[in-house]
Amino acid sequence: MNSKSLVRSSILFVTVVGAALTFAGSAHHAPAVQAAHAPHEACCGAITPEGYRLADVIDSMNVEQRWLSHDHVNWETGERDEPAGSVGHDRATHCSAFAAAVGERLKVYMLRPPDHPQTFLASAQAEWFHDKDGVGDGWKPLDGPGHEQRAQELANQGNLAVIVYESPDPHKPGHIAIVRPSEKSADALRTEGPQIAQAGAENHNSSIAALSFVHHPGAWPDGVRYYWHAVDWASIPAPQPVPAQKQ
Repeated sequence: MNSKSLVRSSILFVTVVGAALTFAGSAHHAPAVQAAHAPHEACCGAITPEGYRLADVIDSMNVEQRWLSHDHVNWETGERDEPAGSVGHDRATHCSAFAAAVGERLKVYMLRPPDHPQTFLASAQAEWFHDKDGVGDGWKPLDGPGHEQRAQELANQGNLAVIVYESPDPHKPGHIAIVRPSEKSADALRTEGPQIAQAGAENHNSSIAALSFVHHPGAWPDGVRYYWHAVDWASIPAPQPVPAQKQ
């Protein structure tokens, strides 16, 4: 190889490596609340400062390490509070306890222990949201066409929005998920539903509603209901990250 060819090869190598490093760096610093889609116009408005604060609260709770199924847990922290492998009530899944704990951190009440045991709490919450107690506590339903979009918009603005399924069988559990901020596209919203965080058979800090209810036949999309509550962010301190649960 002559000297000119060597120089051209060196320039090409540096250019390719530099572009790769730039891409890796930008990916590393991408906001966690963004959905993994190509550039697009967000379906439900930009995430506001309050929306980013809501995402921070959800992230701080470390739900993928706490509120784990088959453990007996402290409903507020999600930490196992009885020995692993112990048997008894309140051990199956903890979607409703996690949702109530998010509400507690946002100073928004939803039905929770000790007012109701953790067993079948999600179905009880689903009923409570639309009875006089839930309405009196400031919860509002999202009904009619476009309720998925409206739920995502409200979360992006820093409000607490939930998707809940009341099981028609009193011997089987319902399910509840928290809507988390996301600037997903309209196409993604149609196929995925809102972005969510949940505890359950699987715990997810960020997932999609279309997968959240797969363990509940008949729930998604027509069997679920949406509710929301405003958050007074002036009264909410900055979240402190929760450490992973000790094994």
